[in-house]
Amino acid sequence: MDIFGGFLFGGGLIVLFLIIRLLVVIRQGAECRPGAKGAVSVLVVAGSGGHTTEILRLMESLSQSYIPRHYVMADTDQMSEDKIRSLEASIQDSTAGQKFTIHRIPRSREVRQSWSSSLLTTLYSLIYSVPLVFKLRPDLVLCNGPGTCVPLCVSALLLGILGLKKVLIVYVESICRVETLSLSGRILYNLADYFFVQWSILKEKYPKSIYIGRIV
Repeated sequence: MDIFGGFLFGGGLIVLFLIIRLLVVIRQGAECRPGAKGAVSVLVVAGSGGHTTEILRLMESLSQSYIPRHYVMADTDQMSEDKIRSLEASIQDSTAGQKFTIHRIPRSREVRQSWSSSLLTTLYSLIYSVPLVFKLRPDLVLCNGPGTCVPLCVSALLLGILGLKKVLIVYVESICRVETLSLSGRILYNLADYFFVQWSILKEKYPKSIYIGRIV
C-alpha cells in the first residue's frame, strides 16, 4: 500500500469511528430532570421574531431549576435580547447569583438565502458555536427552528462524540409548521433526543416525533 492509499485508509477509519460515535451519542440516554441531580444547565436558542416569542413562552413555563439559562442568538438579531431580559426580570427566584447569560454568534442562514451560500455561513457560525458550547457545557439544548440552532446542536453532539459530555437536544418545531418541517427540523429530526411537533399531521408524516398538542 502506497502512502496515498495509507492516508485514505486511515481517513476512512477515522470517518467510520466518528460515525459510530455519533450513533452511540444519539442513542445514549441522559438524565436531565430538574431535582434528579440538582439544577439543569440549559442553552436556549433564540431566533428573531416569532421563534423568540415561542421559545420564551416555553421557558416561562419551565421550572426554575433550569439554571443557569444560557441564551444564544444571531449577532444581527436586534429584538431578542430585550425580550429575554424582560422575561428574566419577571422570574422570581430566591437563588443568589447570576442565573442567565446572553451570547451572540454569526447568523447561519438568512431567510431565502441560497443553499450554497448557506453552507458557508453555517460553517462560519460553527466556528463560533463550538468554543461557546464547549465553554458553557450545558446539560440541555432547547431550540425551535431558527437556523442558528443547527451549528449549536452540532457542537453539542461533538461534545458527546469526543466523550466529554452527553448533551440532551430537545427540538420543538414552531407552531407555524403545520404540514412540513422547517429546514432546521429536517436536519435535526434524526439527531435530536426529543423532537416535538405541534400538529398531528406532522406526527403522521414523521413517526419519530412526539405530539402532545400545542406546547406554546
